[in-house]
Amino acid sequence: MLLVVYKFVYMTTLDNIMASRHMNHRERALSLTRERGIARARDFKAAGIPLVYLKRLTDAGDLIRLGRGLYQDPERVGEDVAHDLAEAARLVPKGVISLLSALRHHGLTTQLPHAVWMTIPHKSRIPNVQGLQLELVRATGEVMTAGIEHVRVEGVDVPVYSVAKTVADCFKHRRHVGEDVAIEALRDALNLRKTTPADLMKYAAIDRVTERMGPYVRAIQ
Repeated sequence: MLLVVYKFVYMTTLDNIMASRHMNHRERALSLTRERGIARARDFKAAGIPLVYLKRLTDAGDLIRLGRGLYQDPERVGEDVAHDLAEAARLVPKGVISLLSALRHHGLTTQLPHAVWMTIPHKSRIPNVQGLQLELVRATGEVMTAGIEHVRVEGVDVPVYSVAKTVADCFKHRRHVGEDVAIEALRDALNLRKTTPADLMKYAAIDRVTERMGPYVRAIQ
C-alpha cells in the first residue's frame, strides 16, 4: 500500500514538473515572438526553448508558422498580411498576387508565406524593392491575364488571381510550392465550394496542367 501511495505521489510530482516546464517554455516562446514580431527557429533554440514546442504551439494556435523556421504572433497576422499585399501591389504595379499569397487570401491554407508571392509579365524587370520580401514567377499571355480579381486594401487596388486560377497555378508551379500544397488547395476549394470542377479545368487548360489536375478533380467530385 505504501509503495502504491509513493508511486502516486512521485507520478503526480513528475506531472507537475513537466507541466511547469511546458508553461515556462510556452510563455518564453510567446514573449520572444511578441518582442521580435517574426522569430526564427534559431532564436527559440538560443533562448533555450526546445524546438519540439514550436509544433505544439502552432497546433494549438498560439503561433503561426510563416514558413520553414519562421513563426509569428497570430494577433499580428491579419493586419500584416493585408498591409503586405497592398504594399506589394503598390511597388509592383504590373504584378498579380498569386500562389501561396493568393491561397492565403482565399482562405485555402493555414500557413502564412514568409514573402508575398506575385506573378509578373515575362519581360518585366525585377523590381528593386526594399523592406518587403517577394517571391516572383513569370508568365505570358492568358497565363498572366486570366482569372484576375481586384480587391481594395488600404485604398490600394490589389489584383489577385481567383480561386480556380490560383489552384491551377499551384499545380503549374508545384516544384516551387509543393504538390501536396496544390492537392490540398484543390480539395479544400471544392469541399468549401469556393469554385467548381468546370472552372478548375478551364484554368488547368490555360496553364497546361489538365493531365496533372484532372485525376484529382474527378476523384474529389
